[in-house]
Amino acid sequence: MENVSNSSAHEEKPADVEELLREGNNVSIKVRGYSMYPFLIPGKDSVIVEPAAGMDAFKRGEVLLYRRATGLLVLHRVWKVKNDGLYFVGDNQMEIEGPLDRKQVIGRMVSFEKNGRYHDVSWAPYYISSRVWLFLRPLRGSISRFIHKLKS
Repeated sequence: MENVSNSSAHEEKPADVEELLREGNNVSIKVRGYSMYPFLIPGKDSVIVEPAAGMDAFKRGEVLLYRRATGLLVLHRVWKVKNDGLYFVGDNQMEIEGPLDRKQVIGRMVSFEKNGRYHDVSWAPYYISSRVWLFLRPLRGSISRFIHKLKS
């Protein structure tokens, strides 16, 4: 679905994100860092995250907001769901993080803003390309080197 409304989301400072989600609000978060590049560009793209309270089923490929044991809030893609926990990977990373306890998850990305337009995570171009990129995780280093060689 394109042009998802941002009316129910609050854009807040990172310190307020968890509290707003606990209150049941959707939150708009400006992307920082390159771990989710090329799908999410820092300083340019935003995401809408819904509260994870009450969620017990997580799926491979969806993007979740979770709190690491260090206290850092992270937005990464689910690589694998297992009995011992959830495993994550950033779109610009090759290393898998996990297992993390499901209780560390505080939100789920439901839409994103790219070039001034909102798209639902089920938007076909995003959904298909993100799943292909997830499948290609073991080859990302080779793909990136090849692309950089082509550009130079």
